[in-house]
Amino acid sequence: MKKLKHENELLKEAIRVGGLYLKKRGAGEFEATDGADLKVTAIYKLLVHDNLIQPLAKDQVDLPHMRHKLALWISRNLPDNHPLLQE
Repeated sequence: MKKLKHENELLKEAIRVGGLYLKKRGAGEFEATDGADLKVTAIYKLLVHDNLIQPLAKDQVDLPHMRHKLALWISRNLPDNHPLLQE
């Protein structure tokens, strides 16, 4: 798994956008006290359920791989001129 440039910032954006998607989809809402791991897991599972991302292999379903997958997802959905995608 090759780390993306700005992966931590991309993950934060993925959690923000994923939280909005979760709420808009009617699948729930995050509380202020919910941890990042819970948010990553919930967003990953919803995106897989909605066929927006391909699921990880069964032996790779863990937090580091889910975080990376969400960072990839958001990097592909941001506009080309977004600052996080610039070198």
